[in-house]
Amino acid sequence: MKNIIAYVDASNLKFGIEQSGWKLDYKSFRSWLRDKFGASRVILFMGLIPDNSDLYNYLQSIGYDISFKPTVTSKEGRTKGNIDGELILSIAKDFYENELESVVLVAGDGDYHCIVEFLKEKKVPISVVSPNKKYLSLLLKRTNVPIIILDQFIEKLRQKTKKPPDMP
Repeated sequence: MKNIIAYVDASNLKFGIEQSGWKLDYKSFRSWLRDKFGASRVILFMGLIPDNSDLYNYLQSIGYDISFKPTVTSKEGRTKGNIDGELILSIAKDFYENELESVVLVAGDGDYHCIVEFLKEKKVPISVVSPNKKYLSLLLKRTNVPIIILDQFIEKLRQKTKKPPDMP
């Protein structure tokens, strides 16, 4: 069976939304991806931080699949997951295993230019959902695939109620 899968760079999403000055309601976002694109699966690619297990459980309970990457912490104390490669590899793997009907890429990062071009070449429909316009890569703009900016859907996707502890 073929699927419409949304691949989400969770860090890119979180920080892009924060730069626009609002907080995302992850449950509404999951529903929006299903309703707008027909996404049967939404995979969050994120660094694994043991203290965040409540968050991970919550996200899984509302319909997300999570692909974890080990994290590293810099001397300054910043934790980084660098999931770009894993996300790109996952899309390529799903393509070659004939699992894709269409792709939704949630990220504004130019590092994903190569996989967008690959999918275009292979005639797999792809849409890009960028957290905000300010940090949308010119490389992604040049691919000429449909690009949606989340700020346009702020009223539908903004966090309106208090979320569980540790929810971003």
